[in-house]
Amino acid sequence: MKERQTTDFGYQQVPVEEKAGRVAGVFHSVAARYDLMNDLMSGGVHRLWKRFTIEMSGVRPGQRVLDIAGGTGDLAAKFSRLVGESGQVVLADINESMLRVGRDRLLDEGIAANLDFAQADAQQLPFPDNCFDCITIAFGLRNVTDKDRALADMLRILKPGGRLLVLEFSKPANPLLEKAYDVYSFQVLPRLGRAVAGDDASYRYLAESIRMHPDQETLKGMMAEAGFANCQYFNLTGGIVALHKGIKP
Repeated sequence: MKERQTTDFGYQQVPVEEKAGRVAGVFHSVAARYDLMNDLMSGGVHRLWKRFTIEMSGVRPGQRVLDIAGGTGDLAAKFSRLVGESGQVVLADINESMLRVGRDRLLDEGIAANLDFAQADAQQLPFPDNCFDCITIAFGLRNVTDKDRALADMLRILKPGGRLLVLEFSKPANPLLEKAYDVYSFQVLPRLGRAVAGDDASYRYLAESIRMHPDQETLKGMMAEAGFANCQYFNLTGGIVALHKGIKP
């Protein structure tokens, strides 16, 4: 089969080799105000979505956890406390600016004893086979160019019985909610981005990238196709966000 020459960047089609650079530009632009914008955009509800992810992870003391696209370290900080001194958490992000913000924040909070940091591409993760008990990726998969390849590499580095959790914006279950969400995404978000982060284009891309991301059933099927077992998802806030879970057989 002939490989795709172009891929989506929001609603645009761009050469495959350009997407990673364009996504990097978005996150270089918003890194400094990322946490503030998350709170404003979601009314703080993103913290509840992440708390649910932590609860569903089943992470225990002594385990190894990889947080991909971990950004400013929300999940990594919580996992660090759960795995304790005998465990390890790796905060990974492809974007240097986001990783630097996350590393500085966690060091400032004194949460670094069992933490490592890695600038890494989800499509080619620099870790050996069968080495993590749990992998999370929160609001990052939609930015990956080849999602199938990334899911396959996540499966590779999980231990048998290990868990993948994908927290991502998805498709609202109710048509009225979906319409209201569209108005918010395309009219309110870019204005908020311009006012707070001085960048409306990045938040317009955010809204477009969410619409281009696979819906709940499609992503569940992609995980099963990659080799994950017991794939399931949980709709949060009416399906605006979904948490997908799969197990390595």
